[in-house]
Amino acid sequence: MSPPDLPTFIEQYRLGLDAELVLLRRLQQIADRQQETTAAQDIEALQRAADERETLMSGLMAVEQQIRESRDALAHAPGEARRLPGFAHVVALHDTVAGIVKGILETDGDSIRALEQIVEARRIAAQAAEQGEATLAAYGRVIACPPAATLVNRRG
Repeated sequence: MSPPDLPTFIEQYRLGLDAELVLLRRLQQIADRQQETTAAQDIEALQRAADERETLMSGLMAVEQQIRESRDALAHAPGEARRLPGFAHVVALHDTVAGIVKGILETDGDSIRALEQIVEARRIAAQAAEQGEATLAAYGRVIACPPAATLVNRRG
């Protein structure tokens, strides 16, 4: 790679990071919405958000594929690239992207923990319902048994 190629790679990487930022900000909004719908236990809204998220992730991966060559080229010539105009801006964009990704992962972690608590609460509720059903069924069998000799109907 010749030094004249580096400014082109810087510009391509900048454009790619700008596109990723747009997608990541939308992804952050969806992650926030998923967290809210998790708290509300709105499974349908959670599924819609997951579908939107999948579409955004596909777009994000496509952009990442497009800028891989530029990123790799800049990584292999850090000394030369660092001195060029626009490189500091690209580094700042890269840091912003990393920060947004970190925030999304934290939000996702909170959502996952909340979903796990919901699943555990439902499991406990189902277990309690099963125990109650078993107890009621046993009581029903006792009540349904034909009357046998008891103190009430004994003559004596």
